Amino acid sequence: MPRYSPRHAPPKAKWRPSFVLILTVLLAVVGASVLAYSPAASWINDYNQSLVVRQYNDAIKKVKPTASQQLSVARRYNADLSAGAVLEANTHVPLGNGTSTQKSYDYWELLDTPNGAMSRIQIPAIGVDLPIYHGTSDETLLKGAGHLQGTSLPIGGKNTHSVITAHRGLADSTMFTNLDKVKVGDTFTLTTFGQVITYKVFDTRVVAPEDTATLRQEAGRDLVTLVTCTPLGINTHRILVTGKRILPTPPKELRAAANTKPELHFPWWLVLYGASLLLIASYTVWAGRTQTPGRLPPSSTRRLHEIRRRNVQSVWTR
Repeated sequence: MPRYSPRHAPPKAKWRPSFVLILTVLLAVVGASVLAYSPAASWINDYNQSLVVRQYNDAIKKVKPTASQQLSVARRYNADLSAGAVLEANTHVPLGNGTSTQKSYDYWELLDTPNGAMSRIQIPAIGVDLPIYHGTSDETLLKGAGHLQGTSLPIGGKNTHSVITAHRGLADSTMFTNLDKVKVGDTFTLTTFGQVITYKVFDTRVVAPEDTATLRQEAGRDLVTLVTCTPLGINTHRILVTGKRILPTPPKELRAAANTKPELHFPWWLVLYGASLLLIASYTVWAGRTQTPGRLPPSSTRRLHEIRRRNVQSVWTR
């Protein structure tokens, strides 16, 4: 094999990607981005909701009327409310049918804060930490959990039954997606204007679309029911998770409610997405390298001529 002198180095490789390579790389990048979108959007949405929770905790310290004054009005509202909710057949969101004996209350001004959140719900078993807003409109449920108007405000007390609902299976947010994993004996906590109340789950059920369920006050009991749709993507049935209040509130839940720092899972999607892009880039560089044709050095040329001359001589001597 001929050896190349420094003056006659082997031909260098140039990067010349073909059309097929460019198309393949673009499709790979698009595919990786599509796969990363859902976990990325969900993580970002969860982070934004944690910021709302932090703002809520800060806002109630400065809110006017004060937190204690608003809680006092909310208790009177609950006492005057004939609370109840009905999950009618073939509907996704329950309907509040409670009425107040007093006409002076404006539901939308009760437990009011600058960012619109009235409370906060934490479900440790499934890692939920969401703000709770007034009502259950589509716009509201895209931001967080919603309190069903016509049911007791989420401040606890005897003869109360609050209903909290949230979406499940959204591509860009977790919310109540894992509510079906909550079991009897698990707990969830509501923090409303500084008041921390913990509930222990005693009943979970799935309501068929043709069934009608009634969620009403029960004498002497302090209840909260969480509602969402199932199965994922079909949303024909409803999941009901009901808890009764624990007295006193456990110290662990008090500490968790005092923590307003975002507790998000590590963004493994970002690591995998970055690794995918790195692999795609490496493959692009490797596959796009082409050998440019080069001239043989003089020594190799002379040797080639010598071989040809000998071949010609051997033919003539035969």
